[in-house]
Amino acid sequence: MYFDPRMYPIQYPYQQYGYVNGPVYHQSVQPHHYMPYQEVSRQGFMPYRPSQDQGPQPYTLNINEAAKANNTYRTAIWTGEHLQVTLMSLNVGEDIGLEIHPHIDQFLRIEQGEGVVQMGKTQNQLNFVRRVNEDSAIMIPAGTWHNVTNTGKVPLKLYSIYAPPQHPRGTVHVTKADAMAAEAH
Repeated sequence: MYFDPRMYPIQYPYQQYGYVNGPVYHQSVQPHHYMPYQEVSRQGFMPYRPSQDQGPQPYTLNINEAAKANNTYRTAIWTGEHLQVTLMSLNVGEDIGLEIHPHIDQFLRIEQGEGVVQMGKTQNQLNFVRRVNEDSAIMIPAGTWHNVTNTGKVPLKLYSIYAPPQHPRGTVHVTKADAMAAEAH
């Protein structure tokens, strides 16, 4: 069968994605996150639902919008067996705090704001210092001391990818104090 737009005078919501009457899922393989078309954004992504860790199920979202909408210090949005994605928001003047992950590589991407990243082999020798801003990507090798400080005038919004996961599935730290208290236990 072929698709002729004149056959369907009504503009169906999924035609822009190449479907005639919307995506068809077999009941046994329908993804758990499928929702009616009204809840799918114009880009075709599922809406961001704060404090819901969607891992390890397949999942898509507009990470830029989700990072900018996040107002918590840290929220795990997807935790799998080998990877974790968290959203972070640092208030003006706030930092992540000097830390090291001995066996975890980390990727950070800045979606809003500006700051400074410091890295080094020891706590007292942070000789890698760079200014970062929107669209900056930061790669942190396992075993590297690091810190990110918000030096801008607006909250620093970013997302972090840990491989393997660093935090328990479903982690939500509303403030930095909450994160520090959780790590102390």
